[in-house]
Amino acid sequence: MTLSLPVMGQQDSVYFHKPDALKAVWLGAIVPGAGQIYNKSYWKLPIVYGAFMGCGYAINVMQNRYSGYKKAYLDLYNDRQAGTVSEDPSKSYIAVLPNGYTLERVGGAEKWQSTLNNQQSTYRRYRDYSILATVLVYALSLIDAYVDAQLFDYDISPDLTLNVEPQIYYDMQHQQSAEIKLAIQF
Repeated sequence: MTLSLPVMGQQDSVYFHKPDALKAVWLGAIVPGAGQIYNKSYWKLPIVYGAFMGCGYAINVMQNRYSGYKKAYLDLYNDRQAGTVSEDPSKSYIAVLPNGYTLERVGGAEKWQSTLNNQQSTYRRYRDYSILATVLVYALSLIDAYVDAQLFDYDISPDLTLNVEPQIYYDMQHQQSAEIKLAIQF
């Protein structure tokens, strides 16, 4: 059995992880948030997954409301065509009426059908906006993974200085003028 002791001046090799930007994007494209994990930006995961969960919730709620109003509109349309409009509470167009309201109180079956059509259009639009927001969150998570990997070893030292000093300027006719010079040094 041999025991080796470190020699003075010898250092163990230290593993340094420098993320590859394209790999971070591909990982994030396959599994949302994987680019942030690869970049070791774990604190961003709740933001990414929270945004996705919020968008998913919005899509679900808007889809359910859209489906309910669409069904109510189609049922009322079919009942009006057949001449069988009734105040039966089991009818979908009666179920979506505000509490205490009847068809007569909202302006009749024709007015209520127009309102149902407007409501289904509104919730379809909101659902589509929610899907668009999900795509934007996905794109932003990929952009974040790429930028974070690119700027991983960017030097943000505290040696940034701004020098403001007066300076004499000579123009093409050799006339003197005074100016203020701003210089930023990194």
